[in-house]
Amino acid sequence: MPKDTFGLLLASALVLAQFLDPGEGPDPNGDFRVSPTFFVVLLGAGFLFAAIGHLIRSRTLVAIGVTMVFAATVFLPLAYALTN
Repeated sequence: MPKDTFGLLLASALVLAQFLDPGEGPDPNGDFRVSPTFFVVLLGAGFLFAAIGHLIRSRTLVAIGVTMVFAATVFLPLAYALTN
């Protein structure tokens, strides 16, 4: 393993250890401003669409599923964070 890769892994582990310190991380009270149910359902539906698309060999259905997964995990949460 190259030296710079080891240094990056070590630095990442140190940052993660600081975040996981009970006094440093976010308060795990489950008090979400927006219910995550919509995102989880959209994520699951996206995986389902993509899986069915793979089974029936439909590129369109796979693309729709991948887009739904991307929307649920990246685009919609980012758009919500930027607007609030």
